[in-house]
Amino acid sequence: MNGLPDHDWIRGISIKQPWTTAILTGAKTVENRPRPWRPGWVLLHASQQIDRPALRLPLVARTIRDLRLATGAVVGIARIAACHQDPEGTPTCTEWAQPGVWHLVLTDVQELPLPVPTRGQLGPWKPTADLLRQVFQQLPDFRP
Repeated sequence: MNGLPDHDWIRGISIKQPWTTAILTGAKTVENRPRPWRPGWVLLHASQQIDRPALRLPLVARTIRDLRLATGAVVGIARIAACHQDPEGTPTCTEWAQPGVWHLVLTDVQELPLPVPTRGQLGPWKPTADLLRQVFQQLPDFRP
């Protein structure tokens, strides 16, 4: 598969829109989760659900203005570079971070030219070989 490792090296993360698109723009550099995740590569899956109240938040509206909100598909990849919680009583690490939860620090974000429809699930999930083939056909120069 394009010289990519054939072992267990990548997971999927399902994120509601508009948050997924905010990550793809490069503005949202953390994903908020109730539990920590290990560093490593993840497929960015836009879940079927849209967080409609989030669309009215000025920070979100400015970031995703006029962008398409794909749902039910892998729309990109990213690397979780770190995972942390901000100390209680201190400011959050970014304006996108929520207090009291784990912050997955996302780097090396790459948007796919075409979304790849698939089902996601809660928590880290293991993508199929066929899904990985479809994703990495669109990123021929990608190397983990």
